[in-house]
Amino acid sequence: MRKTARYASLAVSGLLALTSLTACANDASSTDAGSGGKGGGKGTKVKIMVGGLDKVIYMPAMLTQRLGFFDAEGLDVELLSEPAGVQAETALVSGQVQGAVGFYDHTLDLQTKGKSVESVVQFSHAPGEVEVVSTKKAGDISSPKDFKGKKLGITGLGSSTDFLTKYLAVKNGVQVSEFSPVAVGAGPTFISALQQGSIDAGMTTDPTVATILDKKAGKILLDMRTPEGSQEALGGPYPSSSLYMQTDWVNGHKDTVQKLTNAFVKTLKWMSTHSADEIAAKMPADYSQGNKKLYAEAIKATLPMFTKDGVMPANGPETVEKVLKAFNPNIKNAKVDLSKTYTTEFVDAAK
Repeated sequence: MRKTARYASLAVSGLLALTSLTACANDASSTDAGSGGKGGGKGTKVKIMVGGLDKVIYMPAMLTQRLGFFDAEGLDVELLSEPAGVQAETALVSGQVQGAVGFYDHTLDLQTKGKSVESVVQFSHAPGEVEVVSTKKAGDISSPKDFKGKKLGITGLGSSTDFLTKYLAVKNGVQVSEFSPVAVGAGPTFISALQQGSIDAGMTTDPTVATILDKKAGKILLDMRTPEGSQEALGGPYPSSSLYMQTDWVNGHKDTVQKLTNAFVKTLKWMSTHSADEIAAKMPADYSQGNKKLYAEAIKATLPMFTKDGVMPANGPETVEKVLKAFNPNIKNAKVDLSKTYTTEFVDAAK
């Protein structure tokens, strides 16, 4: 049965980028012209924006390319990268790219703003996120109940780390207005902010988490890299990283979407049967930042978040809706049609 989605516009950072992104819209919208507007031809060109190509939570994007699965499907996929998922979302909505690899939760937020977007392959059933507290503040912050008055790092305003941080605060009795979200990105910028005291704690992913622990710059407060961690922190499975696309584009290019799905499902299956060391060896050398052992450990810690078949986990959309309704007034007062935020049509066919 068909499932689709409606999403729309964005956060401060996204809006700032919108002017430059729309300049690319005409080029992107004509990308499939060589295949009669339906996609699926040999070497069909597809642009995908990723909310951080080197983040382990979005690893299936680059890994699929490195394994040659896009090529095997007759696709010419160009992977682009932005530091935060909300910026990948902006690129998709503005028409710069045909697909985005980012968190599923944006589909619900966008639906309330009149945009139809759907997850076509669900990479994960847990957020893969970790709340870390700086070593200096570890004595002051022992749970989200202590967020009041604190500076909390997120990748960007309107990002999924922003959403989840707000939920954890509200769930634990701290109002959104009682702490300060600080957009610090990921990787070196996040770590620097933690070390310099620009943030007291923050939400990030591997390999940033592994580096923070290695440098003893911070400690783990909440670990949502596993389904169990997601259940404990959020009350259920939390589908996060995914390939999502505008519904109209999906409906007009089903052959291409099926080939993309085939490639990603092959990758998820491959990941489920190979070790972290084997996966790390397939990734670009610079992703390890000079420490292959630490990078492999980061992958190993995050692997439990991934699905093996790209299928949306049961009750996952409901958990996401519950989380967003807790703090987001747009969703709290709106009726969200969850059946239009994802589709299983393509992953079912891939199986």
